[in-house]
Amino acid sequence: MYHAGFISNLYQNNFEKQLLWFGIGFLILIFFKFFPIKLLFKYSLFLYIINVLLLILVLFIGKNINGAKAWIDLKYFTIQPSEFMKISYSLYLAYLCSKKKFFRWRDEIKFILYVLLLFAIPAILVFLEPDTGAIIFYFFITLVLLWNSRIHKRWFVIFGIFVISLIGGFFYLYFWQKDLLISLIGTTFFYRVDRLFSLGNGMQIENALIALGSAPLWRFSLTETGIYIPEAPTDFIFALTSNVFGITGNIIILLCFLMLDFYFINYAKKIKKKEYRLFLYSFLVIFILSQLINISMNIGIFPIIGIPLPFLSYGGSSTIVLFIYLAIIFQTNAFKRKKRINSI
Repeated sequence: MYHAGFISNLYQNNFEKQLLWFGIGFLILIFFKFFPIKLLFKYSLFLYIINVLLLILVLFIGKNINGAKAWIDLKYFTIQPSEFMKISYSLYLAYLCSKKKFFRWRDEIKFILYVLLLFAIPAILVFLEPDTGAIIFYFFITLVLLWNSRIHKRWFVIFGIFVISLIGGFFYLYFWQKDLLISLIGTTFFYRVDRLFSLGNGMQIENALIALGSAPLWRFSLTETGIYIPEAPTDFIFALTSNVFGITGNIIILLCFLMLDFYFINYAKKIKKKEYRLFLYSFLVIFILSQLINISMNIGIFPIIGIPLPFLSYGGSSTIVLFIYLAIIFQTNAFKRKKRINSI
């Protein structure tokens, strides 16, 4: 992040601001150590409603950055409600899926429809910003938590057939009936989707690939700008690492993420209370998907949809949200050391 300040004047204060976000993040970890997290699950619906209101508010008074009206300007800093929705949605859905019991198949249908409504409200509001990345996270959080609820797995088979049919129909219209597709979904939405299929176009991808492909095995250069990459501190932080530390830096980052992934997956298995375990699953969805999508964006095999690399990409809201997730997770019984009993 310090190196990014030498790339452009736009990034000169990013290093200091990112230090501030991390400082606030560690204060959050300390604060939640004394906070009864049961209350968060109990009043999670209230938190969800507040976030929905913020998503509505941002459509009217939001700050426009790079064509997206997704931030509320609070003079000294901005907040991104779509990021905080991940927390409240995860809390409420984890609470619902852990408590709900079903006695008839009709109860399961009602529950699924209710969850789909919970998903659709923020997804539609975020789509209007637009913020495609957040919708992907909401969708996979919904899918993973429903899978680990008490509903019968037959509904996933039915849903899978429906989604495959829908995607197949869309691709048929996209490749062979574009005029009909445009008339059905509108010109604006069509060109937004069409832009997603342009994987290898644009200076961002080209320069990111050059930075990764030309990086030496080892480098330590904080002040030399190297190859210019637009949005380097955010979407292309992985490629920017090549400019600073070379291939070795990328390898170290990948190994660190791999260790953290296994660490949280292992502890998820040990959490006894179901709502806590489901909440950790939602964090894993965000944490692992962010890694996969961001790095795939950097190497040109996934569309650029604004997904940050956890704890590395610049961003106040995304960093704070990750720390809130960790603060809640660290209070679960799986992270408390069990007393050792000496057997005789």
